[in-house]
Amino acid sequence: MTGLSAKKGIEDKKDLLYDLAKKIWENPEIAYTEVKASKWTAEFLEEQGFEVERNYSGVPTAIKATWGSGKPVIGFLGEYDALPGMSQKISTSKEAIIADAPGQGCGHNLLGVAHVGAVLGMKKEMEEKNLKGTIIYYGCPAEEVLTGKGFMARGGAFKELDISMAWHPSTKNKVTTGISTGLNTVKFHFKGQTAHAGGDPHNGRSALDALELMNVGAQYLREHVTDDVRIHYITLEGGVAPNIVPDKASSWYFVRALSREAVEDTYKRLLKIADGAAMMTETEVEVELLGGCYNTLQNKVLANLIHETMQEVELPNWTETELKFAEALNKLSANYDKMVNSGDIPEGMHIHNEIDPIADEDEFGSTDVGDVQHIAPGIMFYTATNNIGAAGHSWQITASSGSTIGEKGMLYAAKIMAVAGIKALENPSIIEAAKTEFVKVMNGKTYKCPMTEDIPIPQP
Repeated sequence: MTGLSAKKGIEDKKDLLYDLAKKIWENPEIAYTEVKASKWTAEFLEEQGFEVERNYSGVPTAIKATWGSGKPVIGFLGEYDALPGMSQKISTSKEAIIADAPGQGCGHNLLGVAHVGAVLGMKKEMEEKNLKGTIIYYGCPAEEVLTGKGFMARGGAFKELDISMAWHPSTKNKVTTGISTGLNTVKFHFKGQTAHAGGDPHNGRSALDALELMNVGAQYLREHVTDDVRIHYITLEGGVAPNIVPDKASSWYFVRALSREAVEDTYKRLLKIADGAAMMTETEVEVELLGGCYNTLQNKVLANLIHETMQEVELPNWTETELKFAEALNKLSANYDKMVNSGDIPEGMHIHNEIDPIADEDEFGSTDVGDVQHIAPGIMFYTATNNIGAAGHSWQITASSGSTIGEKGMLYAAKIMAVAGIKALENPSIIEAAKTEFVKVMNGKTYKCPMTEDIPIPQP
């Protein structure tokens, strides 16, 4: 029966997988500094018989681990970066291990290791059945800043793929065919002329005035963009004292939309607003484009494959201790009561133990998985790894990601990907149908990497 050996292979290695996920949780590293996580993952996969390339595509903490030969080529998109300021004990109250230190507030310690488990499971069944094909684990850094996979793609990654699979920790077991937004991330640095704000303000040219005028222009732009566009920003620098005309001011903007075209159009208009603000204030503006990512492009053929497989793989069995832990977290969650009152979940469900129907719903967060999905057919799905009321990028996710709740949800995801991968190998029509859909949806468009050659790759 398809997938039995793959699941057993993962089950046999579960203690090693748990240990790796826990080590990464205990040593959180933010974007582009994932030195330990990438090293441990690379070493583990080498021990399991994979050929591993480090510093892959010129990105220091990226890895590519390959096993098998020939076609088809199936890729698994692992990540391991943490979030700044998300340090948290495995506790039902907010309690940092180290104040203001990083933590796995998005569960990427689980994310990276689930994909490791998936390729181990596939390898076992492929060996037993002598199945042809190549499986690739990509260790992808810096998803939290949405540029890691873009840099990898710029260096030639992912072109070899026939299909890709990606999983993300979540509050629910689900797969969607909706879109997550694409994004551009950019900093604006205004330069003016300092002066005494009281004694000779006429000699000053305020960089802060320029920044604030740009912000006002961005507010008016919101009225004249499509409904899917999101523009948000922070001020990085705005002067040193009220009686000194600021000669330096900087802001950091995100532009999001449900298509790459809308991102680029809105970004171009934002550049004009920055130029206009500089002109009005007789200052100068320097644009520092940090990069961007594509919207996701969920392949419906692969969505059906994953959803079908989710129903065939055994759901985690939550213990009374795990349920009480989740219940205590939900009591502190603003989301939980809303979900119960809206009928989204039944009262008393504290960890998701169902499989949602395939939903065609858009999401306004972003992920650089979209870049890979514009190179080859791909799918991303979710399984429950934390209490059902946990907010995204929260201390509750850090706590759950270091617990047995996270570990069980991770193992469930690994088995789903491994079994789905074996199905695709044994039934080539699945991959052909996914490719046919991909060509139709792309409609002649090709991937244009947002990480242009002039954007340097950050170093650890």
